[in-house]
Amino acid sequence: MGNELFAGIDIGGTSVKLAFITNEGDLLKKWEIPTDTTNNGMNIVNDISETVKANLEVHQTLMGAGVGAPGFIEMETGFIYHAVNIGWRDYPLKDELEKALGVVVRVDNDANLAALGEKWQGAGDGANEQLFVTLGTGVGGGIITRGQILHGVGGMGGEIGHITSVKEGGSLCNCGKTGCLETVSSATGMVRLAKEKLEAGRASTLSQSDSLILTTKEIFEAAKAGDLVAAEVIMEAIDHLGYAIANLANTLNPAKIVIGGGVSKAGEDLLAPLRVVFDQYALPRVVEQAEIKLAHLGNDAGIYGAVWLAIQAVKANKK
Repeated sequence: MGNELFAGIDIGGTSVKLAFITNEGDLLKKWEIPTDTTNNGMNIVNDISETVKANLEVHQTLMGAGVGAPGFIEMETGFIYHAVNIGWRDYPLKDELEKALGVVVRVDNDANLAALGEKWQGAGDGANEQLFVTLGTGVGGGIITRGQILHGVGGMGGEIGHITSVKEGGSLCNCGKTGCLETVSSATGMVRLAKEKLEAGRASTLSQSDSLILTTKEIFEAAKAGDLVAAEVIMEAIDHLGYAIANLANTLNPAKIVIGGGVSKAGEDLLAPLRVVFDQYALPRVVEQAEIKLAHLGNDAGIYGAVWLAIQAVKANKK
């Protein structure tokens, strides 16, 4: 069992997460190593190669590797134009890893790989038409159509978090625009909305929290306990999110809409009102065909998606 396996690799600014997964999707081993960002990240590929080879058992054969990487990526070539947190600039990650590991390597960004992972082994249930949305510090996303990630001409497909939600007077987003979806529907956006209401003098139990560490968990708990300010924050965030997802769904007609990220831990307290808003703005036929679900794989989704990419690449090379 597990003689032939694939490496899933998720490169972050602090650590590199790795796993060995079989062609059938069985996770055999998972571990991580520190990300060495010294010398503009030039040691990372060697570190990955060494740890992958060290963890391979004698009877096991590495067939390929998939990599989730930060920054601006040319998907076809696996070329990293710029990865701020790593230090890479104009770096041929795919080529370097293929030389180091001696196998086929495929590279994509973390949100796209999470979408593929959920499709393959998670809440996507194998659906070829899927919309994946992750609600965390920002709002990320991945669009799967005909079973493949939609990248667009420059790799910017699926940037759901930067749909303009507030046309005038919106908050500044990290991308440089104002009023992006992630300024209102991410964890950061929801906390900002709550703080603004508290600073305006609104009475709320949230004011008893240390404002420096106010979380969406506290906001959802306060709303559940009857706090009106918390309830308003949640509905404002969900109204923008549901409106954006409904319009995307009207365009894409997905079978599955998968919601992940830290905010999704609110479960049905998030999904129930989200479905109401979605039903309000999406076409009836689209609503009938789209199932809104919570993601299943958590932080492992990207690793599974990376392996799925590698498996497809190996299959293509055998044809």
